[in-house]
Parts: sequence; structure tokens; C-alpha cells
Amino acid sequence: MPIHHIASCRLPTRFAEFELHGFQDPASGHEHLALTLGDIGDGLPVLCRVHSECMTGDALFSQRCDCGAQLAAALERIAARGRGVVLYLRQEGRGIGLMNKIRAYGLQDAGADTVEANARLGFAADLRDYAMCGPMLAHVRVASIELMTNNPRKLDALREAGVVVAGRIGLVHGVNPHNRRYLATKAAKLGHLFGPASGIGPEAEVLP
Repeated sequence: MPIHHIASCRLPTRFAEFELHGFQDPASGHEHLALTLGDIGDGLPVLCRVHSECMTGDALFSQRCDCGAQLAAALERIAARGRGVVLYLRQEGRGIGLMNKIRAYGLQDAGADTVEANARLGFAADLRDYAMCGPMLAHVRVASIELMTNNPRKLDALREAGVVVAGRIGLVHGVNPHNRRYLATKAAKLGHLFGPASGIGPEAEVLP
């Protein structure tokens, strides 16, 4: 899948000074970002977070999800290691868009869980596409990744898209009373792995 690199620049943050790379998918017109730090072109596995945009969590500090906390934790871990990459993908609400996400939240306010809400709106539980990740990683010279995620399906999707995933590192952050049911639904219905310390379940795996 072709993707166009548009521009790059320095991006100082409270975690570290990253390089910010902008891309555009010519098929959809969607714009995506990569934040890189350190020497990531040496062929060794690179610590990586593939993060789908969450306007409410990333920018508005919503506690209905754990997205903003996961993004901050990923950047902090990369800064501590001194090398890594975050792919920031513009596919809000697991691919349904911001307005439909707000509609889904309204259904959740009325009692539906996150999977049921998407179904009532006529959507699958997860419509995200990871086809652009391989070309983005290739552009920043990343050969393989250690993926920070609690979602084993994301590993499968990335591998199907041609990304070499050397391993998975759990990223359990931002659990609070407002999102505990949401996270439990992701564990029970979408197969996310949180580990016994989270109190969410399933507890079959102890995350690194």
C-alpha cells in the first residue's frame, strides 16, 4: 500500500525531543503521524506503540477509556529507553469516526457496553486498518518492532499487513472507575489481556 511522506520536523515534548513525520494515505486522504526517537535504523527490534486517534481521550482527557494514559505511558517508555516509535493513526473510535463515537457513548450511557453500542449503530466491533503501518515503519527505517499493546488481535493484524512483530509488551495504564466496565468488555469480548494485577480479567497471562 503506497503512502506519501509529506514532511518531518523536531517535536520537543515533556518526555523527550522526538522527530515528527507526517504521512498521507492517497486512497483515503487520511493523514497519519510517526514520532521517532534515537537510532531506530540498526535492524534491531524497536519499541513501538501503534495508537489509533482518540480525540476524547488524547486531547480532552476523558476517563471513559485508557487511550490518553496509554499514549503518555508509551512515550515515557520510549524516552526512558532512548529509542522507539509511535505510529499515530487517524481512525477515531476504532474506525467509526468521532460523531459515531459520541453516539456510541450515548448508547453506553443508556446501558449498552462498547461492543453492543457499535453493533446498534451498524458497525463491527473494530474497523481499524493497519495497512499503512508497514510503509510508515519502512520510511523511518524500522525493520521489526516490540509492540506495546494489550490487544493480541492487533499483533495478528500487523503481521498480516507485513509488519515484523518480534514481541508484545503489555501497556496497562489509566484504569479508573469510569472505564472499568469498558476495559472488562474489551477483555471478555475482544480478547484484550490485562493480567491479574489489573483486576479486570481474563487473568490467564501475566504481562511483562
